[in-house]
Amino acid sequence: MSLAPGPRQFFSTGALPGAGLPHDRASRLAARKAFVELKQVFIAAVESLHGPEGEWLKAQVRGAEEPTELWLLRAPVMAALSQRDEHTRQWRARLRKSLVALFPDTEVSTGFGALTANA
Repeated sequence: MSLAPGPRQFFSTGALPGAGLPHDRASRLAARKAFVELKQVFIAAVESLHGPEGEWLKAQVRGAEEPTELWLLRAPVMAALSQRDEHTRQWRARLRKSLVALFPDTEVSTGFGALTANA
């Protein structure tokens, strides 16, 4: 007696209701796009770094597969970009902006707000 595979069940009532629906796929694609954009900023930021530390950071950033891996690399990358010139200042600002876009709850609130002109 051979066991034949059962029919596919396209409507799951199991542990993942709604998995695979268009809105779920769209949210996964949006999350992936945000990760890719963040990774591109990291790659561009570390591109000008040299020496063993720079090569290590480049390899770590290129090998990152999850947003949290880039989050963990933020401190060493910022430290490597600690020179006081306009170029590295711009990269640090871009990295901060990209990180806040993907991890909005991590932005430190200073209690200061932006100045607005009264019209």
